[in-house]
Amino acid sequence: MGVHLILTHENTDFDGLASQLAAWKLYPQAKPVLSRRVNRNLRDFLTLYWDELPYIRYEDLPRRVEVERVTLVDTQTLVTPKGMTENTIVQIIDHHPLGRDLPPHWSYTGEAVGATVTLLVEQIVENRISLTPVEATLLTLGVYEDTGSLIYPTTTARDLRCTAWLIENGANLAVVSDFLYYPLTDQQLNLYNTLLDSAEVFELAGHTIVIASAVAEGYVEEISTLAHKIRDLYDPSCLFLLVDLGEYLQMVARSTTDTIDVGQIAGHFGGGGHTRAAAALIRDMDLETVRQELLEILAQHIRPTQTVAQIMSYGVHTLSPDTTVDEAMEAMLRYGFEGFPVVDNAGKIVGILSRREIDRAARLRLGHMPVSHYMTKGNIHVLPTDSLERLQQVMTRYGVGQVPVVQDDEIIGVVTRTDLIKLWAAEPYRPSRRREITQKIEEALPGPLLNLLQQASALAQEMGYPLYVVGGFVRDLLLGQPTLDMDLVVEGDAIELARRVARRVGARTRSHRQFGTAKIVLEGREDEFGVSSLDFATARMEFYAHSAALPEVERSSIKADLHRRDFTINTLAIRLDSDHYGELLDFYGGEQDLREGVIRVLHSLSFIEDPTRIMRAVRFEQRLGFVIEPRTAELIDNALPMLSRVSGERIRHELYLILSEPEPERALFRLDALKVLTQIHPRLFCTEETRERFSRLRRAIASGGWEISSTSNGRPPPGLYLALLVYHLSRAELETLIHRLKIYRSDLTLLRQVFDLRDREEKLDQPHLANREIYALLRHFSTSAVLIQWLCTTSPRVQERLWRYETELRHVQPVVDGEYLKSLGLKPSPLFSQVLGALRDARLDGEIHTEEEEKAFVARFLAQKSARTNHTNAQR
Repeated sequence: MGVHLILTHENTDFDGLASQLAAWKLYPQAKPVLSRRVNRNLRDFLTLYWDELPYIRYEDLPRRVEVERVTLVDTQTLVTPKGMTENTIVQIIDHHPLGRDLPPHWSYTGEAVGATVTLLVEQIVENRISLTPVEATLLTLGVYEDTGSLIYPTTTARDLRCTAWLIENGANLAVVSDFLYYPLTDQQLNLYNTLLDSAEVFELAGHTIVIASAVAEGYVEEISTLAHKIRDLYDPSCLFLLVDLGEYLQMVARSTTDTIDVGQIAGHFGGGGHTRAAAALIRDMDLETVRQELLEILAQHIRPTQTVAQIMSYGVHTLSPDTTVDEAMEAMLRYGFEGFPVVDNAGKIVGILSRREIDRAARLRLGHMPVSHYMTKGNIHVLPTDSLERLQQVMTRYGVGQVPVVQDDEIIGVVTRTDLIKLWAAEPYRPSRRREITQKIEEALPGPLLNLLQQASALAQEMGYPLYVVGGFVRDLLLGQPTLDMDLVVEGDAIELARRVARRVGARTRSHRQFGTAKIVLEGREDEFGVSSLDFATARMEFYAHSAALPEVERSSIKADLHRRDFTINTLAIRLDSDHYGELLDFYGGEQDLREGVIRVLHSLSFIEDPTRIMRAVRFEQRLGFVIEPRTAELIDNALPMLSRVSGERIRHELYLILSEPEPERALFRLDALKVLTQIHPRLFCTEETRERFSRLRRAIASGGWEISSTSNGRPPPGLYLALLVYHLSRAELETLIHRLKIYRSDLTLLRQVFDLRDREEKLDQPHLANREIYALLRHFSTSAVLIQWLCTTSPRVQERLWRYETELRHVQPVVDGEYLKSLGLKPSPLFSQVLGALRDARLDGEIHTEEEEKAFVARFLAQKSARTNHTNAQR
């Protein structure tokens, strides 16, 4: 039977050695084989603790061994052991992304954490495997070495939790410190000083690059250790050590950012590694040649991690130098900005005015003075292509928190401190994410609609307009519940873009210049596109003159446009213009709230500005199965009185949206708990009984026994739910609610019918009612009203009679009609309704059944009618 080996890379560090130990704890039948070359501090550690650890040396492997399985840890490069064949199963476990295609029988397991040890220790914890103090200490050394004692940017919370568990289980931090911070040998110290003296610092695309070179006499071990020390001293984006060892030149490379792949750069020189650590042995080249070639490769390879264009807001409000402090203060209050660029008549930036400077002037009662006296002076700006490092330098140099972005001598936007801070919590940029989102869009949309979107994308690029799909479409796409309801936002002229797209697809548009909106009308082509229209809007911001007022609108940037939205989960946008197609914009933490399942407002005045957001918060919470986070719930409670200021039409609109949900009682019950319903009407509430009636309504309509048309999505009409919700009100209370909400005429008729029918409950419950009497009581009521009463009555007798009426009696009609009466020589008159009514009553009570019996009944009825008439005339 073959053996299972646990291997790692040559020149093993503590992370590799510790990963082998952790894998052995999970696979105790396997053999962790010590690499032929290990670092000096590892050798000394193993000298002390060898007997307590499971490692074997290569030379101790049997001469003839068949390797059935290899677990390869902390590396993706295998030094083939003896006994391995093409059928050997190889499992890679590494904390770096997979960097190549795998041969048959190979597999990869990995996640982005600071150390491979972390991935393995998490499994040890899950499987409740115990450790000795020596084992816990070695595993801690592995985590500490690969995470820079938990301070490298690649460190994750998982690494910290892993370390805490190891310490709880006996890891000795004094031993960790002794072996992690090992003193340099004299040889290493001399080389270290030489490298420091030669170190050169370069700035490329906003990244700091350090290249240090030296000639060493004789072999110097562990040059990688020197790389760690020099990296910690300079804190560069990447570091390259070039050491001429006589027979060959050794390159050691380290990177602190995934955007500079030193493994790829080392590969150019015949070496290898991964994104953040690599090495190469270079022959037949001298130091200067390698250095020059390295600089050329870096110039081609390195690009900014992120640029100003990726985080800036397009569009900007500026002030003139003559603007007064008071005017500047008013502008800040209106727009909510923390500062403005100040430009002269020629459009040149002459300074930046911040809120701090305005506040200082206002305290001194200098509101009449021009802002030029208080602004930070200078042509302060960055380019959209500048790196974030360059942006930080400008901010710190001038002490400003807002910097204009200039392109072709024109201000195109602004970037702020807040934009930078939000990057801390943002997901690291992954090119694969853009491809992933693009694929999601392609899978969600029918071909013609996707083609229309792609044409809009190309035209927006051609016109120089950033184009975005925003809001609910993006939210639902990321949740895996895509819809076709798309809102497109343009940083430019949305109306002109919509018209050009419409011409391409042979459609017409409707537009509102005042609001900068347009609609491509696709009526009659729904089967082709899946939608009847596509909405375009110019990016805008909103202002509320007072609480609950309708907003005033002004053109703005996508960032400001998204900020006016109700909840963070609805602030997500996907950029669509060609060069940026598929890029996700998340300025306000919406994706994180989607993952955590919370409803959160963007600011504390959100519900004050628009109290109907309270109802929307609950609707989204219940629809998505999310929860309103505590601060937002507190703001809802504070804003409840503001609902009384909102027009009835807006309340009704939100209420009907709730009643259009698959199970509206869930949202209504929550609104009741939050005391929202009583703000709409003091006697409006949703009880368990209401919830049960809603559920029975859906079942009743689904059964097909009631001739009621459902909505286009197969749900009961909102008016039916509303009738159930208000059924307990008095007549006067109903009329108050109707007046408050401006109920639609069709539903107003239904509500009044329901209350009229409710008043007939007592008559309907009388014993021994004939069918004709039931019919007479119910004949003027719609099927919807009868259904509501059927759901709400507590009398089995009334319920049976309502059902009998709806399924049988309502449809009873005589065969004989007015045409037959005319054939008897009768002229149309009130007599017709008397005859036919009596005929129907006879049918209802089962007195007649056939057409012949009907005709006989008509003959008798007319004869009796004639006899009574003759008798009356005779008496006269």
